Order: sequence, then C-alpha cells, then structure tokens
Amino acid sequence: SISLSINDHFVNDALQFLNISCIKPVSLSVEAVLVQMVLFFVSFLTVALNLLVIIAVSHFRQLHSPTNILLLSLAVSDALTSLILMPAEIIRNVACWFLGDTACSLYNSLSFVLSSASVGNMVLISVDRYVAICDPLHYPTKITEKRVKLGVCLCWLCSVFYGTFIVKEDLASQGRPNSCYGECVITVHYIEGTIDLVVSFIVPVFVIVVLYMRVFVVAVSQARAMRSHVTAVTLQPPTTQKVRKSELKAAKTLGVLIAVFLMCFCPYYCISLAADNLLNNSFASYSVFLFYLNSTFNPVVYALFYPWFRKAVKLIVTLKILQPDSSDANVS
Repeated sequence: SISLSINDHFVNDALQFLNISCIKPVSLSVEAVLVQMVLFFVSFLTVALNLLVIIAVSHFRQLHSPTNILLLSLAVSDALTSLILMPAEIIRNVACWFLGDTACSLYNSLSFVLSSASVGNMVLISVDRYVAICDPLHYPTKITEKRVKLGVCLCWLCSVFYGTFIVKEDLASQGRPNSCYGECVITVHYIEGTIDLVVSFIVPVFVIVVLYMRVFVVAVSQARAMRSHVTAVTLQPPTTQKVRKSELKAAKTLGVLIAVFLMCFCPYYCISLAADNLLNNSFASYSVFLFYLNSTFNPVVYALFYPWFRKAVKLIVTLKILQPDSSDANVS
C-alpha cells in the first residue's frame, strides 16, 4: 500500500508538472485555425514550387548551366526549409515539444544551416549576374560549371559549420533544465547573435545591394545607348517605348529582389536585437515564419521570371518528362 501511494503521488506530481509546464490553448479559435491552415498551405506550396525548379533543372540538359546550378542549390535549401522548418515552427506554436533536447538543438541548428545556405546561394547568384552583365566577354571563362559547383559545395560546407557553431552550446549541454517542460527555445548569446546578424544579414544585404545596383546602372546605360542609336538611325517611337519598358522592368525586378529579402529578414533581426527572450512569444514566432517565407518567394522571383521555367513546368505537369529522350526537349 505504501508503494502504491508513493506511485500515485509521483503520477499526480508528473501530471501537474505536465499541465503547468507547457501552457498551450486547449481549443483554438476559428481565426487561429484558419491561420494555421493557411501557413500549412504556404508550406506545401513552397515545397511544390521548389520541387518544380529542382526537377526542371535536373532533368532537362538544356538547363544545365552555371546560373541554373545556383538556382538548383537555392531550390534545394528552400525545399528543405519548407519541408522541415516551416511545419515544425507551425506545430511548435500550437503544441508542446516532446521530441527532447537533442531534437530541439538539431532543429535549431538546421534552421541556421538552411537559412545561411539560402542566403549564400542568393549572394552567389548576384555575383553570377554581376559578371554576366558587367563583364559579358569574360563570363564564359570566369563562371564555369566546375567553379560554380565548387562554390556551391563550399557554400553548403560553410553553412553546416556555421549552423553548428551558432548552437554549439545547445548541442553540448544536453539534458539541461528548461523553463518549462515541452519547450523548444534556442539560446544564442550576445557574441553569437552579433555574428549571426553580421554574417546572415548585414554582409549579404550589402553585397547584394551593391552588386545589383551596379548591374542596374550598367543595364540602364546600355539601354539608353541602344535607345539613342535606334532614335538616330531608325526614328521608330515604338522601339524606343519598348526599350523604356525594358528599363522599367529591370528596375522593378531589382526592386523586388531587394525588397523581398529585406521584408523577410528585417522583422526577425529587429526582434532579436530588441530582446533576447522576445523570440519565445507568438509574435516573434510569426517573424521566424516570415524569415522562412523567403523560401517561398525565391522560386517566384528567381525562376518564374524565366520563360524556360513555364515551359518546363508544362512538360512536368503533363508527365511528358516520362517519355524517352524528354531530357533533350527544347525548353528555351
């Protein structure tokens, strides 16, 4: 009887501990359920878009170019983000974390690895486009498939090392007591947080903005030169208007590239700078999801603007890629 009473007392204490440790709403409102459904749909859509990019670039030989290799690497990082990180972040908002400290630390480490890999690929793409437009004569010799593949491998290796470094204390201190049971939070100290701010935000933003502004200036100067030549020789207003439209389209594309990156990354880093523990509340959690949402916009900005992507998607959706010699199809 003594042992039974002790066991009953232990079970009661455990149940009370579970009840007070992980405080989650028992019943969600209709608005909250709709928000979660929308977020899951966005996650699914992101996986689908990036898989289309991966299949298209991998299957069609005509798309095996240095630029598309970078798009492929970017799509892989974004697909993994939408497949693993987005659902985990959604579930963590509505349910307790019962996978343990090891899985929590691995999840946090993976978030840094995939995010830094995505940012690194975006920087490589900006360098590729800078050389293609500003130094087109030397582009085939400077940007080769071998060098691009080497750059992609180094990008992923650095991302793995970086993600492990940021959460090294979490990985080393397993079994530590949390503020409450069923909680998965990341502990990043001031030094690591400052390094993450510089490496994952300030430096990439600076490089991307500088390179794309240089690309924009060169593109506009070339377009104006072409317009002056056309006006002097042919005096055809429709052609001039067409050139002006191309200038406007280039400006809008560059503006979208920079605006989307800043829109997705700024809220997260602003909150992380505001307070160390602010990342644990629900508002900050949505800023983290917005951080991941950059993976949704990347295939739209970098792939859907290309005509070959629409043709490749049509062949993929209609299952024509299953036909013999479909990899040699013309998608340009």
